[in-house]
Amino acid sequence: MDEQLKQLGERLRGLRDALDVPMSEMAGIIGIDEEKYERIEKGELDITISNLMKIAHRYGMSVEELMFSETPHMKSYFVVRKGQGVAVERSKAYNYRSLVSGFRNHKSDVFLVTVEPKPSARIIYKNSHAGQEFNYVLEGKMMFYIGSKSILLEEGDSVYFDATESHGMLAVGDKAAKILTFSIE
Repeated sequence: MDEQLKQLGERLRGLRDALDVPMSEMAGIIGIDEEKYERIEKGELDITISNLMKIAHRYGMSVEELMFSETPHMKSYFVVRKGQGVAVERSKAYNYRSLVSGFRNHKSDVFLVTVEPKPSARIIYKNSHAGQEFNYVLEGKMMFYIGSKSILLEEGDSVYFDATESHGMLAVGDKAAKILTFSIE
């Protein structure tokens, strides 16, 4: 069992216990059945960043508190140097680096997302969450999927959308796509 998943599951169980929230409510927030949610708390099943965001926003906390058990401390400013940021690998499809993890009460989640090319990919990983999202392509190309639409985005292109719509992305070509992502509830 992956130690990171186990620790995350323990934090989710601790949150649920501290707030006296039934397992059915937590499962309902992220749209899965209780059995699957119980496997997440046991560290047997992974949870997506979008589902962590749903839980964090619902209970007034940061995603970082759930992922790393660390409360952000900075309240005036927070600097992230090039190549830094808290690494978050919550999905096999994408690699996230949080760019706001140390700022207390941040109003949006900001990530540098790297999508590695997968030439043989047939299934596009999609998710949805509350709020709106803005994606700006820093490097590479990606196919952006929202609902039944697919849009090619290249370096310098951006998309702003309703994040409750099912959405996902896939790097195009042989180079990773790097995207700056702002998620606002």
